[in-house]
Amino acid sequence: MPTPDPRVDAYIAQAAPFAQSILIHLRAVVHEACPEVEETMKWSFPHFMYKGMLCSMAAFKAHCALNFWKAELLMGDAVQRDAMGQFGRITALEDLPPAAQLQAYLLQAMQLNDAGVTPVRSRTPRPATVTVPDDLLAALAQQAGAQQHFDAFSPSKQRDYIEWLDEAKTAATRTRRREQAVAWIAEGKARNWKYEK
Repeated sequence: MPTPDPRVDAYIAQAAPFAQSILIHLRAVVHEACPEVEETMKWSFPHFMYKGMLCSMAAFKAHCALNFWKAELLMGDAVQRDAMGQFGRITALEDLPPAAQLQAYLLQAMQLNDAGVTPVRSRTPRPATVTVPDDLLAALAQQAGAQQHFDAFSPSKQRDYIEWLDEAKTAATRTRRREQAVAWIAEGKARNWKYEK
């Protein structure tokens, strides 16, 4: 077995207790299915490499995610799209398919990588213009420099902030996110500035 990446150990150790058991399980399943797998960290979360990207896992405050790089080729219409990965919001081991099914996906993903198949990325073109919500416009106007920085962002960076606000499930969450967004924008920071290195 290849040497485990200590950064993945650290990532698991800092995760919430519920997430640790999920991440440990996923890691073990990946290593069992693909003994040649290499661990690494990309975009601040664990990735598993085998002749290219194989899959990744991540832990959040209330759920985990498992993401296959070539999910559409592996799972077709069975891919869930309500979270970062293809299995929805994983909050317990019971939310995952059985280990045998995960290993079957891993073996298929390895075969795709062996064959040099590239991932399918179907994207609907987005409009070049962005409609900014009134509450965000008002908040930007009240913070010195925020509107100028926001206007200088590319449409995709503007959209990142707008989508983050629109995904809020409560008014209180939206308000909190809007305040954070305006503070970051006033500093010229993109929504995902923590991951841009």
